Amino acid sequence: MNDSASRRVRVRAPELVGKGGWLNTGDQQYTLADLRGRIVILDFWTFCCINCLHVLDELRELEERHRDTVVVVGMHSPKFVHEAEHQAVVDAVERYGVEHPVLDDPELATWKQYAVRAWPTLVVIDPEGYVVAQHAGEGHVHAIERLVEELEAEHEAKGTLRRGDGPYVAPEPEPTVLRFPGKALLLPSGNFLVSDTTRHQLVELAEDGESVVRRIGTGERGFTDGSADRASFNEPQGLALLDDGSVVVADTVNHALRRLDLASGAVTTLAGTGRQWMQGAPTSGPAREVALSSPWDVALFGGKVWIAMAGVHQLWTYDPEAGTVQVAAGTTNEGLVDGPGAEAWFAQPSGLAATAERLWLADSETSALRWVDLDGAVHTAVGTGLFDFGHRDGEAGQALLQHPLGVTALPDGSVAVADTYNHALRRYDPATGEVTTLATDLREPSDAVLVGDDIVVVESARHRLTRLRLPEEAVRVEAVAHRTQRAATEVAPGRLRLDVIFQAPAGQKLDTRYGPSTRLLVSATPPELLLKGEGADSDLSRELELDPAVTEGVLHVSAMAASCDDDPANEYPACHVHQQDWGVPVRLVEGATDRLPLVLAGLDEGEAR
Repeated sequence: MNDSASRRVRVRAPELVGKGGWLNTGDQQYTLADLRGRIVILDFWTFCCINCLHVLDELRELEERHRDTVVVVGMHSPKFVHEAEHQAVVDAVERYGVEHPVLDDPELATWKQYAVRAWPTLVVIDPEGYVVAQHAGEGHVHAIERLVEELEAEHEAKGTLRRGDGPYVAPEPEPTVLRFPGKALLLPSGNFLVSDTTRHQLVELAEDGESVVRRIGTGERGFTDGSADRASFNEPQGLALLDDGSVVVADTVNHALRRLDLASGAVTTLAGTGRQWMQGAPTSGPAREVALSSPWDVALFGGKVWIAMAGVHQLWTYDPEAGTVQVAAGTTNEGLVDGPGAEAWFAQPSGLAATAERLWLADSETSALRWVDLDGAVHTAVGTGLFDFGHRDGEAGQALLQHPLGVTALPDGSVAVADTYNHALRRYDPATGEVTTLATDLREPSDAVLVGDDIVVVESARHRLTRLRLPEEAVRVEAVAHRTQRAATEVAPGRLRLDVIFQAPAGQKLDTRYGPSTRLLVSATPPELLLKGEGADSDLSRELELDPAVTEGVLHVSAMAASCDDDPANEYPACHVHQQDWGVPVRLVEGATDRLPLVLAGLDEGEAR
C-alpha cells in the first residue's frame, strides 16, 4: 500500500437516502452496495447555488476521463422550499445538463448523515464503501482527480475495483421550441430575442412570441465566434441592446460577454477569457484579458454595460468605448450589506434593469430586490438575508420574495420582479414602499419585458413566453413566510472553537511564497451574536465568543487556502485556490458542543466514526 493510502482516514459511508428517489437511472433505484467496486463521488448540491453549478461544470471532464471507474451521484439537498418539489429537481437536472445519477433528498436526510454544512460539498467514497475525502466549495476537482488515480491503482492491485458502464441513463429529449429559456429582449423590429439556455442558443421569435425567425448558435456547448450557424455558446443568459444596435450576451458558463450583430447574425467575444475568475486574478483591465465568473445578466446604465457577476457575488462594468472591464460593487463575500459599492455584499445577483436614476437588481440568494444609485451606493428595497424568504405582500420591510432572477422597470417608476421560486410576478412601488403580486401560476419565471401595455414573461420551466396584461390592481395572495429547512446547529453559549479543516491535496503544500496562504473571515447576523472573533485573519482556527442573550443567528464564515505542487525541481508549480463561504444557522443551547468544525478539504478527524 502506498504512503498516501496508509495515511488515509477511512470512515464507513452512510447509506444514500432520498424520499424523491433517483433520477437519470431509467427508474432504477440504487444503494451504496450496488455501487461497491466503483469510486463514488457524492456531490451535495442544490440548483439555486452558483457554486454548485460551477462544480457541475468542473466535474464534467473528470467524469469523462474516468467513466469506467467513477460514479458521480448528485445528492440534491434543497435550500429553498421550491427546491424540495420533485418536478423542480427533474427540471433542474435537465436544465443544467447533469449527466450522472441524482438522488432527490428533499428532507436533507443524507446531508445530515454526512454532517454536510455547505453547498456544494464533495465526498469521495472508495470501492470498499469508505469515505476517504470531503471538500467544501469549488476548485477541488484537481485534488479529487489525483485521489481517484491513487484509488484506481490501489484497488486494482487489491482486486476490489470493478470497471464498466455506470448507472447513468439519459432522459428522452422533449421537442419544445424553447428549452428552459433564461432572458428575453424586445428588439427594435418588435421581435423577441430569447436566450434558449439549455440548448446553448439564442432564438429570435416573431412578435407573437412563438414563431421562430432564426436560431443563432450550433446548439452544442462551445466557445466559438463566427456566423450564426457556426458560433457556439454555453448556457447563455442575459441580453442587452447596445447603442450601436448590437446585442451584448451574458454567456454564463463560458464566463464571457459576447456580441451579436443583429443584421448579419455574426457573434464575437467582447470580454472574458473563457476561464472562471478565481481569487487573486485581475479585477480590471483589457476586457479580453480578464477572467469573469458566471455573468448572469447585463444592462446599460450610465454609458456602461453593468454585469450581474453571479459567480463572485459582485457587479462589474464593461466599457464599450475603452474595451475594459472592472469591478463596480461587491467584495466577493456572500450576504446582504448595503453601502458604498466597494463595501456592499451581494448573493448571486441574477437580474438587472436600468432607469435614468437607478440600476435595479434581483439578488437571488438573499431573495432581495436591491438598487444602485448614480453615485454607486447600494440600497435594499425588499429582503433581509440569506435564510428568510417566502411570498408575502405589503410594506417592503416585511415583504418576502423567494429566489428572484429577473427585474423589469415599469413606466410608472415601479419595478416588476420575476419571483422565480414563488412562480409569481411581483411589483415594488418606491413611491408607496409597497410590494404586491401581479400574477401567479407562472412556472419559474426568470425575466419579463414590456410590450406596450402588456408584460411578456419568460416562463422558464414551461419553456415559453407568456403575455400578460399589466393589471391595474394587484392579485391578492395568502402570505407565506419560510426559513431555510436546514436544521440549526446547536452550540454552547460563550466560547466556541471554530476550526476550518484544510489538508493540502496529495503532492501539494500550502503556498507561502507571498505571505500567509490562508484567510478566515467571520461575521454574524445579528452582529450582536459575536462578542469576540469577528473580522479577518490568516489562521484557520479561531476562538469565538457568543452572547448568551442572543439565542439564535447565523455565523458567516469565509475561508480561503492556496496550495501548490510540492516539487522542488519545478520552477513554475501549478497552484490552486480553495475557497468556501458558509452561512451556518446556530442555536445557543447550554451543554451543547463548544466546537464548530467546517471542512474546506480533507476529513475532520475529530468527527471520524
